[in-house]
Amino acid sequence: MTIAHPVFSTKSVRYGSEALREAALLIRAGEPVAVPTETVYGLAADATDTNAVAAIYSAKGRPSFNPLIVHVADRAMAERLADISPSAALLADRFWPGPLTLVLPVRADSGLSPLVTAGLPTVALRLPAHPAMRALIRESGCPLAAPSANRSGSISPTRADHVLASLDGKIRMILDEGPTSEGLESTIAAPEQDRIRLLRPGPVTAAMLEEATSLPVVIGGDAKIEAPGQLESHYAPSKPVRLNALRADKDEYLIGFGLMPCHINLSQEADLREAAAQLFAALHIADAAASSRIAVAPIPSDGIGAAINDRLRRAAA
Repeated sequence: MTIAHPVFSTKSVRYGSEALREAALLIRAGEPVAVPTETVYGLAADATDTNAVAAIYSAKGRPSFNPLIVHVADRAMAERLADISPSAALLADRFWPGPLTLVLPVRADSGLSPLVTAGLPTVALRLPAHPAMRALIRESGCPLAAPSANRSGSISPTRADHVLASLDGKIRMILDEGPTSEGLESTIAAPEQDRIRLLRPGPVTAAMLEEATSLPVVIGGDAKIEAPGQLESHYAPSKPVRLNALRADKDEYLIGFGLMPCHINLSQEADLREAAAQLFAALHIADAAASSRIAVAPIPSDGIGAAINDRLRRAAA
């Protein structure tokens, strides 16, 4: 889907009550606004307004078959948009607000734009923990569709300046509330009666999902795209990426992990949560460096390491 989009003057404004009011006015006028969540910065627009959702796709250059996550301010708003099964309720009780997105049957009377679901019978819902995003939903008076605030397929933004570098001139406003805490996009799960399908790994791990529901967790989904983040090539820098590198070759910028010689280190203490929080920022720095290629040290796949390796595999695809 290609939609003509005017060039805007993009301003980055520190988050506060006045900036929040201005951002909500833009949302109500059908404009997308970049806003922080605890995971990454999102490009938010009214999820019930098809023209506003189309403006997200246009600004990002995002393919229309790739559905969007809808962010809600509270559980009641979620229940107006989707059918929440007992297993979904267990996950919402345990992990909302927080970095977990649930793929649920969309209600016929949800009022959501069909562009949000990309023609699927389900909707991806999240109740975020970040106060800026939740305040914007409440101030705007509507659920907000919000993929990552960057060009489609490129490195996700964890700071306002990442958004500006990627979408300058494409959107009117960025709410700046500093770096995000988690640094990786939310876990996406599809709860079913007898199992949980993990569609995208993230801060809420497979073990955490299993512990909360006492149901088995199955990795992956169908061949079709049914949730964000499933494209084979995604989160990608402009340079080639080599994984599991123990040292830098000529013209490589090495992103390290643990004690090792490197250009930038995700965590000298080999802390996976610290590495997750730093991953996209490090990829942005490496992409801007003079080296023509990027190398990344091996990352263990324990816990959130699975999500880190998922993003790195797609970045290198």
